[in-house]
Amino acid sequence: MSNLHGKTLFISGASRGIGKAIALRAARDGANIIIAAKTTEPHPKLPGTIYTAAEEIEKAGGKALPCVVDIRDEQQIAAAVAKAVETFGGIDILVNNASAISLTGTLETPMKRFDLMHGINTRGTYACSQACIPYLKKASNPHILNNSPPLNMEARWFAPHVAYTMAKFGMSMCVLGMAEELRSDGIAVNAIWPRTVIATAAVQNLLGGDETIRGCRTSEIMADAAYAILTKPSREFTGNFCIDEEVLRGVGVTDFDKYQLVPGAELLPDYFI
Repeated sequence: MSNLHGKTLFISGASRGIGKAIALRAARDGANIIIAAKTTEPHPKLPGTIYTAAEEIEKAGGKALPCVVDIRDEQQIAAAVAKAVETFGGIDILVNNASAISLTGTLETPMKRFDLMHGINTRGTYACSQACIPYLKKASNPHILNNSPPLNMEARWFAPHVAYTMAKFGMSMCVLGMAEELRSDGIAVNAIWPRTVIATAAVQNLLGGDETIRGCRTSEIMADAAYAILTKPSREFTGNFCIDEEVLRGVGVTDFDKYQLVPGAELLPDYFI
């Protein structure tokens, strides 16, 4: 695989942030993108909708299919998958990117928030995978890529925010299990995670604002790393917990300054590494 031309990608949470960046990188090859996300109206703190993302994807050279999807609802997922297959003839790649976060302790995490994180992160990943697998089995180089961390089962990653860690590790456990389950079908299942904090709306609004943003890289580093994974032969690369920087070094990238939001600022390491 040299590029993603003509490939169809189903990307959850692709209306902004890392999901949109992955979509735009694929669009430059002429890929088809299903934007599976909830945002249909502009939000004051969350720029972008499925429709503005679709416009950007089309301008970048791809074809876009915006679908209103709450991935906690399997019927909405099924409808989007059916529309994707009707429009583009199949699905080649699933990117489980959508995620909810709350870096709170046990007493500070309302059960509503617990349910939200587990419903989107773990259950949503499982549901999207379940819906797409029948079509991935028919694809020539099928991939599932989850935006989730390595399974570092250390207390320090659980203690400050056990609910969030459980929800993200649930996504990673899908990688561990499904990679082996689907190996004989030739479907690659891998995870991608950033070495450093990525500048997203969640970081801006929930994790420290402008001061934290200074130490971030842009979402393009995750997009380029995801692209490198998704263009690998699926039967030869599966079950891996990839770190963006390591993936790019592996394909010859040496200049990482271009991904830095504020040149020269001290980069902040991400969680779980």
